[in-house]
Amino acid sequence: MAPRWTELLMRDHEITEKVFEAGERILEAPTPDRQHVEKLLDYFVNYVEACHNRKEEDHLFPLIERRGVPRQGGPLAVMLMEHEQSEQVLAELRTLGVEYIGGDPEALDPLRAVYAQYIDLLKNHFWKENDILYPMAQRVMAASDGETVVEGIKATEAALGPDTRARYYGLANELVSGAAVRDLVHGLDHETLGAMLNTLPMELSFVDARDTVRYFSHENHPKIFPRTRGAIGMKVQNCHPQKSVHLVNQILADFRAGKRDVAEFWIDMQGKEVHIRYWPVRSPEGDYLGCLETVQDITSIKALSGERRLLDES
Repeated sequence: MAPRWTELLMRDHEITEKVFEAGERILEAPTPDRQHVEKLLDYFVNYVEACHNRKEEDHLFPLIERRGVPRQGGPLAVMLMEHEQSEQVLAELRTLGVEYIGGDPEALDPLRAVYAQYIDLLKNHFWKENDILYPMAQRVMAASDGETVVEGIKATEAALGPDTRARYYGLANELVSGAAVRDLVHGLDHETLGAMLNTLPMELSFVDARDTVRYFSHENHPKIFPRTRGAIGMKVQNCHPQKSVHLVNQILADFRAGKRDVAEFWIDMQGKEVHIRYWPVRSPEGDYLGCLETVQDITSIKALSGERRLLDES
């Protein structure tokens, strides 16, 4: 299925937010690499400003205005005002960046300060679009409007050259990889991460690329499938009945070969309906790291009906 306009625009936001962090790491160096600074400017000037913002201003914003969202005095007005602000700050950022690239070390500290201002503005702006403006737009848009916006997005990208999005996503990936920007888990300490995993309403276990059990959650909680620390370090094949080992091996082989993205089963067990799923875990580069198992009692989920939009007071 082709991506919807919301997915296209929010994907731009996701990619750009990673570039924000890459830029912070590049600029925190005592002498930032001038080529990296030049690539940052290229991305922000020629993709965020000249492409992403144009998609919205030329196609999304006029359409929702026609559908009744006022251009003055509401979220749309705020978005347009912040586009103007970001354009002004970006112009200053570009000037300082060009001065630094040209060999002026005195431009570095002002460049860092303006960069912090720029990404702070855009982080807040993206959040407002994702959580306020886009949902508002979806409520007022007609059924065919989504495809109209998608076609407008394609036209904006095409006007900037062939494969515009792929080219700039490639540049973003180059900057992010070069700056060693990793997933958000690196912002969590082990204690907090462990507590989060134990809070999930499902049991987790992880088997590494060598089929060795390395982790399971809910150690000190009741579990659907009881296990103890003795499982850590064991081959996963030794943790299953002999009659099912061939199935375990088939799943792991399919994950390694990229033939399967999930394997799932569901069983009735002591009055519970249990959903069991296996997932391949891969690095950002696509390397197979191991297998994640999730086990969940879905009895109460399957019993849900209708809607509940208010907090239960009982």
